[in-house]
Amino acid sequence: MGNDDYAWAGRVADKIYEKMKMSVMRNRDKIPYLAADGIFDDWSDRISWWTNGFYGGQLWQLYHAYGDGIFRQAAKNIEDKLDQGLADYMGMDHDSGFKWLLTAVANYKKTGSARSKNRALLAAANLVGRFNLAGRFIRAWNDKGNGDTAGWAIIDCMMNLPLLYWAGQETNDPRFTQIAKAHADTAVKAFIRENGSASHIVQFDVDTGKIKGTLGGQGMETGSSWTRGQAWAVYGFALSYRHTRIEKYLETAKKAAVYFESCIPGNGIIPVDFCQDKELGWEDSSAAAIAACGMLEIETHVTEEEKGFFHKTAMKLLKTLEENRSNWDTDVDYIIENCSVAYHDDKHNFPMVYGDYYFTEAVFKLCGKELFLW
Repeated sequence: MGNDDYAWAGRVADKIYEKMKMSVMRNRDKIPYLAADGIFDDWSDRISWWTNGFYGGQLWQLYHAYGDGIFRQAAKNIEDKLDQGLADYMGMDHDSGFKWLLTAVANYKKTGSARSKNRALLAAANLVGRFNLAGRFIRAWNDKGNGDTAGWAIIDCMMNLPLLYWAGQETNDPRFTQIAKAHADTAVKAFIRENGSASHIVQFDVDTGKIKGTLGGQGMETGSSWTRGQAWAVYGFALSYRHTRIEKYLETAKKAAVYFESCIPGNGIIPVDFCQDKELGWEDSSAAAIAACGMLEIETHVTEEEKGFFHKTAMKLLKTLEENRSNWDTDVDYIIENCSVAYHDDKHNFPMVYGDYYFTEAVFKLCGKELFLW
């Protein structure tokens, strides 16, 4: 990485800090997800929602980098609230990593809290319990008891596997890592297409483990390329390589990353789906931020000849976000603009908290301020 990129990241990190000093004062008792008119909403009454760890994770990143106690206290408030979700069986799903790596594990890493460690291990044990032995996959979502999603796995789960790698290391119990690797092995074969693009949902026969089909999920259609799912693949497989040093995970991450890079429009703005009509105008800035984190992770594991490709791609994504899709008004709660949940939703191009988290993480990676939480 050149000195210019390091200096750029340092300047942007300080801008994030100045912005978040004001935002956290207004939101210290909230669990934000979306924002309207510049103000974060509060999902404390929907405690099992998958995004409920991201604001806490961003606060821990800021506390680690700058030391202000208000970030730590607000993050601990979120972690305490999540106990209600940890006690709700039907509310627990495959997204335990998103919720407890960024809150409880972060707290444990920074303070050594035994209570936080216990929370994270309970979440990891629940995630292990979602493993389907026949198909060697971790089930994504619960249903109402009729088994309609019992055979569904999604690409997002690659980002939750680090909770299992962490639990295996903490407990010296190999079952956590064994199940994480089994799911990752299945994902290599079932989710990544020949051209490097990723399916969102794969349906398995719950008794035989055979693949029944794929679904477009939050993307445009079956066979298309939902950009946030593609970013999950880039970062998720790179993280599995980091934890296991299994070469096929790195090769899969690189394959997904090369495809992502090949689809980036000239203006650097990432659409909801790479296959959508170019004139549609629906964006997902969160996919750009997640993919940038994944590119920076891959950069640390490849040869000197390869590093430039991944670093350059990450910088293009991040600088486009900073220059064109960031709101630096300290009276506005969020930073990253123009995200979308899903292609077929009625609304697009609005702020979402995980866009802020991954943008913060990527910038902090670049300037050496990151607390590694995966």
